[in-house]
Amino acid sequence: MFLHNISRNIKITAIALAAIVPLQSQACTSAIVSGKITLDGRPIIWKHRDTSASDNFLHRVEREGKIGYVGLFNGADSLCLDEAWMGMNDEGFAIINTVAYNLPENDPDFADREGYVMALALETCRTVDDFRQLLTNLPKPMGVRTNFGVLDADGNAAYFETDDYNFEVFDLADEPSGIMIRTNFAYSGTPDDGMGYIRHQNVEDLLKNHIKTASLLPVNFTDGLSRAYYNSLTGFDADECSDSWVVDQDFIPRHSSTASIAIQGVKKGEDADNMIMWANVAYPPCTYTVPVKLHCIPAAVDAIAPDNAHCEMALDARERMLKVFPVTRGSGPRYIHMDEARSINEEMYLKSLESYSSAADSASRESQDR
Repeated sequence: MFLHNISRNIKITAIALAAIVPLQSQACTSAIVSGKITLDGRPIIWKHRDTSASDNFLHRVEREGKIGYVGLFNGADSLCLDEAWMGMNDEGFAIINTVAYNLPENDPDFADREGYVMALALETCRTVDDFRQLLTNLPKPMGVRTNFGVLDADGNAAYFETDDYNFEVFDLADEPSGIMIRTNFAYSGTPDDGMGYIRHQNVEDLLKNHIKTASLLPVNFTDGLSRAYYNSLTGFDADECSDSWVVDQDFIPRHSSTASIAIQGVKKGEDADNMIMWANVAYPPCTYTVPVKLHCIPAAVDAIAPDNAHCEMALDARERMLKVFPVTRGSGPRYIHMDEARSINEEMYLKSLESYSSAADSASRESQDR
């Protein structure tokens, strides 16, 4: 419902902008989009994050001799900030990832290092080629089993399907449609293994009209895909039915979802400061999207003192999420109370649209002042 309503509910100027798996599974959904199919000509890199780490927040990191960046961190990483789960840096470089379960398994003594690699990339890489060189030079095994997505200020973008010892590059420039999608399988991995095939198709189905008309914007990801209770295999859309309860299966938003973030890159020649990270930091249907700049992070999505283990947005969303998933015993967390979900989702969606509209108005005023 939300993806289809975006165009008529908000006017945004171009300048603005499989069986049920265990709840602990990493089940992220992502995409990289060429400026050729966006409304304003700016590329987009997006990640809908699923993780067993229920608390995450955004924070700016500045270390001597390194590139400054804004990254997404787990609450447990609040002191060290050494594992970034996506982010953008002062040179216009951005990175995301999704676990690829059909790539070779990690060395059992050295696994789950994706966050460390992304933090290292954000503080050292300026271009897609820099990232390629980083992966080439890292000691092996790397401790990763993932699809890294990267974007730079020169208009280059690619997925690096990466395991402990090797990687294969998929360049966005070689993709005729102008969009690449990755969930939890690698195109270069073992065929039909891995996960996320239905979610991959969900993205294709829900975005097809925007792709055809070259009208994509970040809102289509943060407040379209990440709010859609749609299953492409069955054709079922829980927003379009009157069912009070539905099973949380193969939707993009899942009980384990903790963020949806679309980074709007810059056109070639533009200053990296023009990048915007459109951030929804919590279970997306239960919260809203805010704009984040390299040097301006809204308090709602930054870490809260004194423990810095949470952000205000996630804590607020937790109360709403208890209404959407009210059954906690047994397999209860796999059931969505749609009577509550529809109402909360719509309320938060409208709040997101206010953020997008406000940012568009502000950008328009700044342009006129110049």
